[in-house]
Amino acid sequence: MSRDRLERHQVWCYLTAVVLGLTVGTVWPQAGPAVEALVWPVLAVLLYATFTQLPLISIPAAFRDRRFLAAALVGNFLLIPAVVWGLVQFTPADDALRLGLLLVLLVPCTDWFITFTQLGRGDATRATALTPISLLLQLALLPGYLWLMAGTDFTAVFAPADVWPALLVLLVPLGLAVLSEVWFARRSDRERIREGLGWWPVPLLSVVILLVAAAHVGPARDALDLLPVVVTVAVTFLAVSLLLAKLLATVGKLSTGQGRTLAFSLGTRNSFIVLPFAISLPGGWEIAAVVVVMQSLVELFGMIFYLWFVPRILFPHRPPDRVPG
Repeated sequence: MSRDRLERHQVWCYLTAVVLGLTVGTVWPQAGPAVEALVWPVLAVLLYATFTQLPLISIPAAFRDRRFLAAALVGNFLLIPAVVWGLVQFTPADDALRLGLLLVLLVPCTDWFITFTQLGRGDATRATALTPISLLLQLALLPGYLWLMAGTDFTAVFAPADVWPALLVLLVPLGLAVLSEVWFARRSDRERIREGLGWWPVPLLSVVILLVAAAHVGPARDALDLLPVVVTVAVTFLAVSLLLAKLLATVGKLSTGQGRTLAFSLGTRNSFIVLPFAISLPGGWEIAAVVVVMQSLVELFGMIFYLWFVPRILFPHRPPDRVPG
C-alpha cells in the first residue's frame, strides 16, 4: 500500500479504531486507567511524527503571498471563531459538550489539511507554508478564545496541575521536531528518515482513537444522546466554512488553487492538538474528549464530500481567456 492510498482511506482506519476501542472498553472495563495512561506516550509520538512533516523553520516563506495569507488568517482566527461562538449558543447547556466543541472547532488543522488540499487539487505548497504560522497562532490564541467565549466556569477547569501533562505532550514533540528539522537539513540522505516518519500519523492516530474510545466507553455511552448535536454542529460548521472560503476568495481575488486551499484550511480542525487538553480535564468532563473524537470523524466524512465539491463546484477550473485572433 502506498502512503497516498493510506491517507485516502484513513477515515476507515479511524472508524475501525473506534469500534475496536468501544469493544475493548466494554469487554474489559477494568483496563480503563491503564489504557488511558497509554494515550499520553502514543499521542506524544504522533505529535512528533506529524510535526516533522511541517516546515517549522521556513515560516518566512509563508509571508510572500500576502493576499492568501490575509484571507487564511482572517478566516481562521476572526471569522471562524465568531461562527463557532454562534453555533455553540444553539447547543444544550452542557458545559462539557460546549467545551469540547469550542476546543476542537476553534483551531485550524495542521496535519491532514495538507493531505486533503493536495487530494482536492489545491495548492499544497501554500498549505505547507501556512501551516507553521497557523500552529503558532492557535497555540497563542486558544486560551484567549476560551476565556472570551467560555467564561470563568470553563477556564477554571484548566488548573495548572491538570494541564501541565498536556502542555508537555504538545511542546516537547514540537521542540524535538524543530531540532530534527535542523538535523535533517544538514545531510540530504537524512530526508529518508523524515519520509519514513510521514507514514506514522495515520496508524498512530488510529491507535490514539482506539485508546480514547476504550478508556472512555462509559462517557461515550452516556453521551450517545449528544451525538445528533455534535453531528449537526459539525456539519453546519463545514457548510459555513465553504461559504466563508468562497466569500474570502472573491473579496481577495484569489486564484482557483488558492481558493481550494483556503476551503480546506477553514474546514479542517486540529482535533489531535486539543485532544491532550480534553483528556487532561478532571473527572466529570470526560464528554469533552468524546466530543473531540466525534467531531473529527464527522469532519473526515465531510472531507470526502469536500474532495468532490471544492474542485468541481466551489472552485472549478477556469480555462484561460482566449485571445481573439
